[in-house]
Amino acid sequence: MPDQAKPIRAPRAAGPHDCDGHAPGGAEEPPARPHESSGCGGAAPEGPVSAPGAVIARSRVGGDSGRPGRDRPGIGSIVAQVALGLICAGYTTGASLGWGSPELALFMGDFGLSAAALTAAVSCFLYARAHRGSDRPAWLLFAFSSFMAASGNAVWGWYEVVLRAPVPDSSVADLFFLLFAPPAVVGLLVLAKKPVTRAGWVCLGLDAWLIGGSLLTLSWSLALARTAHFEGESVSQAALSLAYPLLDIVLVSMVLALHFRRSQANRSATNTAIAALALTVLCDALFTSPLLRENYASGQLLDAGWFAGSLLLAYAPWGVRRLPDSTAHARGPWLHSRPVAGSLAALTPYLAAAVCTLGILYNVVEGRRVDRVVVLTGCAVVLALVVRQGIMLLDNIALTHELAQKENHFRSLVQGSSDVIMIAAPTGILRYVSPAAAGVYGREADELIGSELASLIHPEDLGAVVHEVRRFLAASPADEPTTRIECRFRSGRGGTSGGASRPEAGGEAESGGEWLNVESTVNRHQGGLIFNSRDVTERVRLQAQLQHNAEHDPLTDLPNRALFTRRVRQALGGRRSSDPGTAVLFIDLDGFKGVNDRLGHQAGDDLLVQAARRLQESVRAGDTAARLGGDEFAALILGDGGREQDAREAQVQEIADRLRLTLSRPYRVDGGNEVRVAASIGVAFAEPGMEAGDLLRNADLAMYRAKAAGKDRVELYAPQMQAEVVRRTELAARLRTALHDGEFALLHQPVVDLATGRISAVSAQARWRSTQGILFTPAEYLRVTDDGERTAELGRWLLEEAVEQAAERAGIGHRTPVSIRLSARRLLDRSLPLGSVESLLTRHGLPSGSLIIELADSDARTSLDELEQRLVTLRRLGVRIALDGFGSGHVAIDALRRLPVDILKLDRGLVEGVVESARLRKITRGVLRIAGELGLQTVAEGVDVPEQVLALRAMGCSHAQGMAFSGPLDEYRLRRALVRDEYPLPGAVPVRAGNRPPIRSNTETPVPPT
Repeated sequence: MPDQAKPIRAPRAAGPHDCDGHAPGGAEEPPARPHESSGCGGAAPEGPVSAPGAVIARSRVGGDSGRPGRDRPGIGSIVAQVALGLICAGYTTGASLGWGSPELALFMGDFGLSAAALTAAVSCFLYARAHRGSDRPAWLLFAFSSFMAASGNAVWGWYEVVLRAPVPDSSVADLFFLLFAPPAVVGLLVLAKKPVTRAGWVCLGLDAWLIGGSLLTLSWSLALARTAHFEGESVSQAALSLAYPLLDIVLVSMVLALHFRRSQANRSATNTAIAALALTVLCDALFTSPLLRENYASGQLLDAGWFAGSLLLAYAPWGVRRLPDSTAHARGPWLHSRPVAGSLAALTPYLAAAVCTLGILYNVVEGRRVDRVVVLTGCAVVLALVVRQGIMLLDNIALTHELAQKENHFRSLVQGSSDVIMIAAPTGILRYVSPAAAGVYGREADELIGSELASLIHPEDLGAVVHEVRRFLAASPADEPTTRIECRFRSGRGGTSGGASRPEAGGEAESGGEWLNVESTVNRHQGGLIFNSRDVTERVRLQAQLQHNAEHDPLTDLPNRALFTRRVRQALGGRRSSDPGTAVLFIDLDGFKGVNDRLGHQAGDDLLVQAARRLQESVRAGDTAARLGGDEFAALILGDGGREQDAREAQVQEIADRLRLTLSRPYRVDGGNEVRVAASIGVAFAEPGMEAGDLLRNADLAMYRAKAAGKDRVELYAPQMQAEVVRRTELAARLRTALHDGEFALLHQPVVDLATGRISAVSAQARWRSTQGILFTPAEYLRVTDDGERTAELGRWLLEEAVEQAAERAGIGHRTPVSIRLSARRLLDRSLPLGSVESLLTRHGLPSGSLIIELADSDARTSLDELEQRLVTLRRLGVRIALDGFGSGHVAIDALRRLPVDILKLDRGLVEGVVESARLRKITRGVLRIAGELGLQTVAEGVDVPEQVLALRAMGCSHAQGMAFSGPLDEYRLRRALVRDEYPLPGAVPVRAGNRPPIRSNTETPVPPT
């Protein structure tokens, strides 16, 4: 039988490192160090990455083992592998047993191999059609190659099985078998990584010839020489007999030459195809041996190898999960580098020369004459080896020069960088430190090299650094190529780091240096980790300062409202959340505004700084003192959890009283001026489940209650305070619409001449009868009218209504003057234009002398000069001026001295006790004597009993108003009183203690319906 075997051959792709200087897959690698360059096919060894110490080295092992392998096949792939193994095992079993009959053996040996090759062709074609990648032409070539093998085996079966005739020495099957190898070789070239330089292509050709020539020398010496000199064969038959092994040698040469150059794309499929091709070539090599070739028949065990090779090629593109390109690149240089493969690639030419030498030695040992083919082939192999070594030498010289340039370039970049670059080994030892360490850390690079990285990191930061490095190494390089770490690093400079080190860290390092805040960008490296570090101490200090400024008052450096609120929230939400002893104190400095007005803002700031210092010194170390704004301060007193509620409240009350006394001591400000302020303090205790906002609100309410109760006192929060606030808020809300809804009524109280009993004037007073039927006195609704706009609107309404009704009464003959109470601040307020009073008098035609303005609650802040000018202008219009509440104000004497006043109204405080108190009678008599000497009329307000009438008249008071004569009257009853125009005056009634009728204020007088 001729030696045309039926090889079912499958292509295989590979890719060595070559003279083109590129790594597999086109991925750029970091520049190698000089001792790592291995020339053509060389590869630098790389190791696993670890953290600053051995403990982190263990973390990498654990982290990687926990992740599923990327090349691990799925369940479907495992099933396909099992099925493939079972089919191949079944075919092998049948071939070893002879298939049971010669006919079945011929059928399975011919058409079985044809079916397997056809399966491989269809599989490769379908894969190439479905995938449009760069390897698509290779799989089309493999499909064509397998189809040729299937066709050759089919022709062989046609003769042996169908025609039952021997296969001719030269047939169409030979053509199909010869067309199997060339497409497979071209497919291997497509799958391999192409050289990028001419030297690379030349090296590839030389490597293929070295391998092919050596195999040709060995095979010629062993078998091919006999085939070439076989007697009885023609030249064509001999050429055909030699074509099969020669093509096998070419295919083997390409497989070995390209094995170390295969691309990273779809690497598992390529490896499977290489295995299929290797099995096919092995079967071809066994077939060329004379012993097997002479006894070969279709269906024998050798066919099982060709059958398995075809099925492996059919399985190759589908059976193993593809590795995406991005994933292949993400694996990094560690998985790409293969030192063993690189060494074999470098030794390939020398191994080829050794095989060639073995072929020559075989002829010598056997005593044969060395064939000319062997001599010529050996010489060609030696020449190719010399040429390749020369090319490799030139290439290594060029690579060494280029590497030196790159190293100089990168060395200049590293040494000239202001950042410190450090390389840590897997054990945590620093193997390289850039010269910038001397300027940044104050320590020479040589001093740091060889030291442990962990010994340079602050002990309090080391745990966080180790945790971050472990997390970084466990992450995928594609997902997280770098990480950023900030920690404190030991410096060689003396002194302390100031703001760079935390207080609890002690600031100063054990060796006398300082701790610097360092920010490092960490990258994975072949031998460990690369730290690109920079000193951020100034930035950290600036951030700390900005944070401090954002949370502290700039004047007193106490915590501000935001920080105080957060600490209150922490106290209520932490382990003290159930401690009812936690308390908040709100503090307001009474009289501070007067200091600002009299001495200026600089003196006021000085006072606030001293008050803040006293407050800070008065609280405990764990408590918080804060300035909320203006002259308002606060203190958080944390509970100790070991006292009863009553005892704890008493303790906090004592702290608050002591604090009030401390803040009320005299202050020396503005160059030695001594000033005093008082402190109103509100105290609120925490309750289970209370929010921080509620606790602060309660303390604020208690503080305002302390101010309303007379100031310079301490008030504890009580639940009714909140109810009072709600009531006042609702009342103020209704008051805003009361004027527009007509709920206000104007009443008048007669002012009686104590000499005649006649009505000399009427005092206008407003009353509010709400839609709910509730009557509010001035003392109630004026207390909640803190809205300046509403207060001004109410004052304008009172003035307009009083002037209008007085003009109407004057029109019918009642020319009794009307008095209207206005504050000095309201009289000078811009909301009451200077010409408003004048325009009212002109519009309503009120006669001159019919309007009296009672100047109430004169304030020390009121400019008496402006007020005097205003009153002079009004007096020119015939308006008379009364000084109301004389005897209670702080500036009454000064106002009486400077202002143009016509009437003096005695304060209610002088009238109420004038009967019982001899001391008060002397004071009142003195005031009346002063008024008489100044030529002023006097009016006593709040005269409610006849005894007061008699006492005041005896002292020289000219007029009075109060319940002794009449309460406030509506317009109808007022006109009736004016028609009567006289009230009976009491006679001399003896004053007996305990026999006096009850005194009622005019604010409590029932108001008749309007």
